[in-house]
Amino acid sequence: MDYIKFLYKKWCLIDDKIRFLFIGGVNAGISYVIFAISLFLLGQEHYQLCVILQWTISSVFSYFNQKFFVFCTKGNYLKEYLKCCSTWAVSYLLNVVILELLVRFAIKNVYLSQFISIFLVSVVTYVLFKYFAFKKAK
Repeated sequence: MDYIKFLYKKWCLIDDKIRFLFIGGVNAGISYVIFAISLFLLGQEHYQLCVILQWTISSVFSYFNQKFFVFCTKGNYLKEYLKCCSTWAVSYLLNVVILELLVRFAIKNVYLSQFISIFLVSVVTYVLFKYFAFKKAK
């Protein structure tokens, strides 16, 4: 058990941008898989519904990953979760707008459009997580 605590402390010493890239990549991958499976099951014409499912399902997993493995915060579970929900609301809105623009006017391929959208939204999400949801007290 002490070894796990030691590894966790070492992990938390790594720059949070690097931790976010790694953990965010895992979260984005899971999120994309949820989207792709939903799209396959429900049909491509329901891609906006699939985004809602993706964000709803992946948000809980993402919260714990961000809290413990990116920003390494303790306590404040409800406060941080509610702030995360606000962050995800902004991220979701950005996601659906970018996705809609890409599908209608640029790429046309829903899978590729969502992949690009997730990547772009991740940058905004990092900033909101760092300076709002998981902001450390001074």
